[in-house]
Amino acid sequence: MTFTQIALNVAQGLQMTVELTLLSSVLGVLIAFVFGTLKTVQWRPVRYFATAYVEIFRGTSLIVQLFWLYYALPLLGLSLSPFVAGIAALSLNIGAYGAEVVRGALQAVPRGQREAAIALGFTPAQRIYRIFYPQALPEMMPTFGNLAVQNLKDSSVVSLISLADLTYYANNLQNLTFETTRIYTVTLFAYFGLALLLSWAIRGLENRLRRWKTRK
Repeated sequence: MTFTQIALNVAQGLQMTVELTLLSSVLGVLIAFVFGTLKTVQWRPVRYFATAYVEIFRGTSLIVQLFWLYYALPLLGLSLSPFVAGIAALSLNIGAYGAEVVRGALQAVPRGQREAAIALGFTPAQRIYRIFYPQALPEMMPTFGNLAVQNLKDSSVVSLISLADLTYYANNLQNLTFETTRIYTVTLFAYFGLALLLSWAIRGLENRLRRWKTRK
């Protein structure tokens, strides 16, 4: 097979990889903000709950998490489709790492601004949304960008539960043709191209947020 034929075959999984990456990255960021913020609250049960989630998902393998959601969860009465299981595993995994990014950025806001917000009578929610988030968000973006690229690469594990992504089509094609070097070279460059596009998009968003912060 020529490189063009291989690329056309492997590219059949491109849409699935893009969908998985975008959906799980967005959900992961939302999870990160929720649990990262909960880790900064004063009420200990809430803080401990958020910490438990973060440590469990950072301390276990993504593949094990995926297999547990897809194969073990049905034994408890809840069955997930391969697509939903893949999105859930990727989102929860990236959310755990992102939660630490959010926590660190929120705690880096100068103490004087915290005290000023309290003196002005802001509620805890107002302090978070009007004072802390606007300042912390631009500082989170470079790390969130790295996590999004990592999430793109991690999305290849969904091929293990028969989701037809780039890696799934590459593996099937390799099993049929045994053209290992050329097939995985094409796949490698496909992931690299997607990672490059994702990095550029996030860098553009980061620059816009920094300009917005400067105007503020």
